[in-house]
Amino acid sequence: MRLLLISSSNVHGYGYLDHPEPAMREFLGAGRRVAFVPFALHDHAAYTAKVRERLGRMDLDVIPIDDLDHADAVFVGGGNTFRLLKTLYDRELLAPIRDRVRAGLPYLGASAGTVIAAPTMRTTNDMPIVEPPSFNALSLMTFQINAHYIDPDPQSTHKGETREERIREFLEENDVPVVGLREGSILRVEDGTTTLLGEKTARVFRRGAEPVEKAPGRIDV
Repeated sequence: MRLLLISSSNVHGYGYLDHPEPAMREFLGAGRRVAFVPFALHDHAAYTAKVRERLGRMDLDVIPIDDLDHADAVFVGGGNTFRLLKTLYDRELLAPIRDRVRAGLPYLGASAGTVIAAPTMRTTNDMPIVEPPSFNALSLMTFQINAHYIDPDPQSTHKGETREERIREFLEENDVPVVGLREGSILRVEDGTTTLLGEKTARVFRRGAEPVEKAPGRIDV
C-alpha cells in the first residue's frame, strides 16, 4: 500500500495545500486522475470545485469518487470526521476504497481523511455532529492518528484537558499506538515503512509508556 497522510491542508503562512504540494507531486508521480472524496464538508459541490481548481494547478484531474475504477489515486479531504465516515458508510464506499488501496491505489488523506486511514476514527478532535454506524474506519495501518496535534501552552490559563491528556484517556481503554501529527507534518506509509515528512517531530503514544518524540525520517510505530 502507498499512503500519504497530511495532518492539515492549511498550514500557517501557506495557502491551501501549498505546504504539502511537493510531497504530493512526488508521491503521485505520473498519476493524473484523482478521485476526490468531499464528504467531510456539507457542500460537496463547492468543496470539489475548490479542490479541482487547486489540483488543476498541479496538472491533476479531479474525478468523482464514483469513478474510482478509473482513478490513478484517491484523495480524501478534511472536515468533520464523523460526517465523513457516516457518508462513506451510507454510500457503501468504505469497502471499495479500502480494497482498491490495499490493491495498490495511492491514497492521499488530509486531516479527517488522514484520521480515517487508521483502524478507527476514535482519535479525531471533531464534534460528533452526526452518528456513523460504527467508528471502524479504513484500517490501512495498525496505528491511530491524532491530526492537528497541539502541545500544551505553558502560558495558557485554560483548565480543560490537553490533547495529550485526551490521548492518554484513549489508551486507558484501547491498546493501540497513537501518532500525534502536528500541523505541517506528513506521514508516508509505503511497503510497511512509515516515514515522517516535514520539519516537525511527531509524538507517539503507547499504552503503559511515556510519549516519545520522533524526528523526521523513518519511524517505528
